[in-house]
Amino acid sequence: MKHHASTLRKNMTDAEKVIWRGLRNRQLAGYKFRRQKPIGPYIVDFLCPEKKIIVEIDGGQHAVHVETDRQRTRYLEQKGYRVLRFWNHRVLQEQEVVLSLILSALKATPHPRPLPSRGEGVEHEALSTQTK
Repeated sequence: MKHHASTLRKNMTDAEKVIWRGLRNRQLAGYKFRRQKPIGPYIVDFLCPEKKIIVEIDGGQHAVHVETDRQRTRYLEQKGYRVLRFWNHRVLQEQEVVLSLILSALKATPHPRPLPSRGEGVEHEALSTQTK
């Protein structure tokens, strides 16, 4: 899986290259992104581990594989990730809009492990995760 991810990093599409230029080196409001990151049986295009946000850049082949993409998204969401999908042509034509939408999602998504509110402790946190 790691070898395949490495190959994908070396052979990014034009749209992936455009978005990577805006995400790499913490250029988007200081958020760290990784590219072509394995998660379970999948390799996601871009991942912000801190916010558990995945950015997928989809080409025309995804129009044919709608159900496969739904299953993939469902799996990733069950693992606690939020998946943002953009078509290649939108990325190429509206890079700034796409980056702005990604930034909005980053700011809107709470940290996966927020600090407990006053009066809450480890016991309360453990209980709430068991009932989900």
